[in-house]
Amino acid sequence: MADIEQTRGIWGSRIGFILAASGSAIALGNIWRFPYVAGQNGGAAFVFIYIMFILIIGLPVLIAELTIGRNTQKNPVGAFKKLFPQSLWKLVGVLGVFTCVAALSFYAVIAGFSVGYFFKILIGDFTQITSGDDSGQIFSQFTSNPFFTIGFLFLFILLTAFIVMGGVSSGIEKWSKILMPILFLLLIILAIRSITLEGATRGLEFYLKPDFSKITITTLAQALGQALFSLGLGLGLMITYGSYVSKQEKLITSATSICFFDTLIAIIAGLVIFPALFAMKMNPAEGPGLVFVVLPSIFTKIPLGMFFGAGLFLLISLAALTSTISILETPVAYYVDEKNWSRKKGTILISLVAFVMGVPSALSFGATELFSNLPLFEMGFLDMMNIVFGNYSLIIGAFFVAVFIGYKWGIKSATEEIERLGNKFKFKSIWAFLIRFICPIAIVIIFGYIIITRSYF
Repeated sequence: MADIEQTRGIWGSRIGFILAASGSAIALGNIWRFPYVAGQNGGAAFVFIYIMFILIIGLPVLIAELTIGRNTQKNPVGAFKKLFPQSLWKLVGVLGVFTCVAALSFYAVIAGFSVGYFFKILIGDFTQITSGDDSGQIFSQFTSNPFFTIGFLFLFILLTAFIVMGGVSSGIEKWSKILMPILFLLLIILAIRSITLEGATRGLEFYLKPDFSKITITTLAQALGQALFSLGLGLGLMITYGSYVSKQEKLITSATSICFFDTLIAIIAGLVIFPALFAMKMNPAEGPGLVFVVLPSIFTKIPLGMFFGAGLFLLISLAALTSTISILETPVAYYVDEKNWSRKKGTILISLVAFVMGVPSALSFGATELFSNLPLFEMGFLDMMNIVFGNYSLIIGAFFVAVFIGYKWGIKSATEEIERLGNKFKFKSIWAFLIRFICPIAIVIIFGYIIITRSYF
């Protein structure tokens, strides 16, 4: 254990690991994406289905990834190579590592928007807007300015690299213990402010009182996609984080805690968004522009709205940061393990690659026609990257992790790792059934759905 701590790092405490892993899962998917997807799919009915899929799909795959990581104490590529050296399973890890670099490149662009909006609200850029059209114009001006989009992309990757360079215990764990409580406190304050607005009751009813007649095949597909997207499964993130876990750690307890905190944050985020929307008589199904276009127009209409708005975008920025840390850590761990690079060298070089890859995404909002509308894909560069590396790669990776545990490495071997040192896994038969049958089938269905309907998340 001492050798591992010196060369790779190890979590210093259980709470540190849970906070770091929860931070990896808690991201834009919870605070930016979850509210608008819920709004488009019936509110409370969607929330109910989403929680169900977290339990029967998300949690089993999360347990599988943590188990692979702790058993091998390797990055995603090294983990599959260690378990089956002469097989092609290492390609699943390769997919995860490459996807993380690509995902960081465009994810940091959106995260940079939230940082930019935090400063824009503080300096009063939204004080004079009177409608959603005014807010939309501000968003267009901001995102079409390459100085802002590239600048905030660089700033966000730089901040992420600074934390990852500090290592597992002194960097990622230390900052997770700081960032996660701040994030949670901000979320609670904003939720209280939102539900106390006049007219917020209708929003609470929409969000918390399910109408199951609104459930459709689309609702089911979107809920399953959100569950995978929210937990960041299929990218090797949790395999990497699991590789730093002590053999004494109770994996099931940790996995359950991570799912709980991830879901709790998403639920509370809805308590921030929907009461405010209904209080201002605005459409909850506004779509991806909900946070950056619709909500700023609300801030001018409520008491202390600018403080409310600044707090919201600070919250989104912190959530994104806790996620980009894990996204960067995965390829860094690969080069530390497999290529014997120093952590500093790996962090710097991969961050530079991600930044360069991110520039076309940063320029895809009108700064140049070259990246704003790709003829082959009929969409902007960032949208294309999100579909390929934020949807397809994630779903493919999660599918192969479930198949690997269920049919290649085997339930018996995985369970032996989970039950090390006398730890009991009371629901192992249920987990085995879910990971072997329900998870792969459900993931294939959702993948087929987005291919056929082009309903990208």
